[in-house]
Amino acid sequence: MDESTSVISKVKNDIKDRIAKAIDKAKAKGDLPDYVEADIKITMPARPEQGDFATSVAMALASEVKCDDRSVAGAIVRYLSLEDSWIQRVDIAGPGFLNFFLSTGWLEEAMADIWKKGPAYGSTNYGGGKKILIEFVSANPTGPLNAVNARAAAIGDCLASLLEASGYRVSREYYVNDAGNQVDVLADSLEARYRQVLGQEVPFPENGYRGEYLIDIAKELVAEKGDTILELPDSERHEWLKQYVVSRIVEQQKQTLLNYGLEYDTWFSEKSLRDQGAPEAALELMRQKGLTYEKDGAEWLNSTMFGDDKDRVVVKSDGNFTYIVPDIAYHKNKFDRGYDHLINILGPDHHGYVTRLKAGIAALGYPPESLEVIIAQTVRLVRGKQVVKMSKRGGEFISMDELLEEAGKDACRFFFLMRAPSSHLDFDLDLARLQSNENPVYYVQYAHARIASIFRQARQEGVVPALGPNEINFSLLREPSEIQMMKLLAAFPEEVYEFGQAREPNRLINYMMNVASAFHSFYTQCRVLGEDKELSAARLYLARVCQIVLANALRMAGVSAPESM
Repeated sequence: MDESTSVISKVKNDIKDRIAKAIDKAKAKGDLPDYVEADIKITMPARPEQGDFATSVAMALASEVKCDDRSVAGAIVRYLSLEDSWIQRVDIAGPGFLNFFLSTGWLEEAMADIWKKGPAYGSTNYGGGKKILIEFVSANPTGPLNAVNARAAAIGDCLASLLEASGYRVSREYYVNDAGNQVDVLADSLEARYRQVLGQEVPFPENGYRGEYLIDIAKELVAEKGDTILELPDSERHEWLKQYVVSRIVEQQKQTLLNYGLEYDTWFSEKSLRDQGAPEAALELMRQKGLTYEKDGAEWLNSTMFGDDKDRVVVKSDGNFTYIVPDIAYHKNKFDRGYDHLINILGPDHHGYVTRLKAGIAALGYPPESLEVIIAQTVRLVRGKQVVKMSKRGGEFISMDELLEEAGKDACRFFFLMRAPSSHLDFDLDLARLQSNENPVYYVQYAHARIASIFRQARQEGVVPALGPNEINFSLLREPSEIQMMKLLAAFPEEVYEFGQAREPNRLINYMMNVASAFHSFYTQCRVLGEDKELSAARLYLARVCQIVLANALRMAGVSAPESM
């Protein structure tokens, strides 16, 4: 077996191949018409009585040839070869489902694969090394990160981990919006606070940033420089303050994200893009293609040619770019760096922006489908069924640092991943702090810690802790809870790939919950350390492979896997 191919993939492909050959034989015998084409999809049923694997291919073919579903299913089963396979029997169920019942040999091989691969289990090469850039969070450097940023960070980092495990080359990027009007306002706000700390009575800018974090930065600036910054000429002072405050806030954001367990490959500066003349170059390229025109004293991009609902202004009547121009230039830069596919995770206020950005990159000659935008919906923080809006420290929102301090990194990561990005999320602060199985992250982590405690107990009792797959009697693992858990563990590599392809890291959380539940059931129903040493060894082995899968899944989510709780 290919090292990067999972056992479950091998089993599914074998079943597909046997079905395809059975259909060909049915055609040759005249039981099915020659023109039918089969799209064979193999799934794992939820209930044991439905077999180990199932397919609805007979129903799809019956619809194509306009005949009875069960008769088509019967034709497939009639010509299906079971030689040299794990398939013990095939049942026709309901309107024509084919349910496959296998021996436990495939599960034995899957558990051995987990044991052998350890931390690498779950990884495949399905992505083929395709280069993907995921840009996420990218909050303006005008203040601390907040709960919405924390959700985007969890989603982006977990999605990157899922895609990396599936064989893609993934880079994580943060776009620093350190150019434009918002940083000019930020510099003006800092100057006002700086002067106030120095004892001057100056008005605060009407549209300035009022969070207490700027007062803290102003105090640090006074401690570092005294009043010397006031000696600089106005324009020079403004530029100095702008660079100073942006660098300080970006460093704070970096530290917050590091505390969250997230380190980016690249922090990309918008200012550097502008300094290189990239917006001008992108605009000139669109002009050369004849895609812009003059109207009402402004320059417009003919973006309706590329699916936008209306044309967009690219140069205003005052000669300045609209924000879409540097954004188009930035995405051109991403492609120029050799990425095959771009994923942006944006907030809910960006819905209308997606089409115009895709139109912009299409205007430069890039396929619009190579840019994918995921909209992460809003977050509400809830405590005692009451929505929490205001910071305890005088800001206008709960900062990410405050959230991490209250709920902890693991709970934040886990909770923000519990819902699909497209769903609104209520973050229950009380539940996140609860040290019981009612708390979902505690429930999963406790399963991992409980397994560790089993091995500590085994060592105390002088029991050899988990022999390798060649040293245990696998046939002893035949209880329903044991079989169910092994099926879940075997499915992990395929599930990781599917979660990434669907762009739904929340499904990783559901998977972990299911594995934890399966382990807790196994632990309750099956005595691991008993008088039967051979059975204990087999169950210790099963506990170990379950621990490996839980640890790998938790790591992909950015959540720790504790040995004790």
